[in-house]
Amino acid sequence: MEGAKTLKIMAEAFKELAEKINQCPDGEEARLELVPFSRACSLVSPLFRCLGIAFKFAELDYVAKVNDLVEASKSISVLPLMMDGDIETDCVRRAGSHTRNLLRVKRGIDMVKVLFEHIISSEGNSLKDPASKAYTQVFAPYHGWAIRKAVAAGMYALPTKAQLLNKLNEDETSARIQMQNYVLSANAVVKYVDQLFNSRELGIDW
Repeated sequence: MEGAKTLKIMAEAFKELAEKINQCPDGEEARLELVPFSRACSLVSPLFRCLGIAFKFAELDYVAKVNDLVEASKSISVLPLMMDGDIETDCVRRAGSHTRNLLRVKRGIDMVKVLFEHIISSEGNSLKDPASKAYTQVFAPYHGWAIRKAVAAGMYALPTKAQLLNKLNEDETSARIQMQNYVLSANAVVKYVDQLFNSRELGIDW
């Protein structure tokens, strides 16, 4: 994957999801299929890997949760049905539930979106400021002190922007375009998942 155009493949997969969501008539809930959703989410994993030790915990957690959604997609067709099934069996907040894992995966998608926003708007070659801001905004409120401390220490081992783009087989111009494309599409996907939770009165801050 890292030898391929990781960012382009990722951005295109999320664009397809966003288009499906946006095709849904106003007032109706989009029935996003679990197979393309879990596939698109799996394409984000190499990016966490490229960020190194600072996001090692996030990578391991994200990959495990995405793998659960991939397995779920073999027997459940769409995201709303998956969540409604967990509600019916009263296991939404139980560790390992598909719905709980979906919320964690959504945060991973959102973290990368915020990271890209800060990379696009920042000057220089360091990723420390964009990565720190993205982590603080999305992940830190849900992590305990020990994990937050480990992440802070790992920030000093982040690759430079040039090193990251090299790992992703991108130059700065193409990377900026694909990051912007991902930000736009991921924003629609994150809002959609939040809406799934909020319309069922499940909340998203847990």
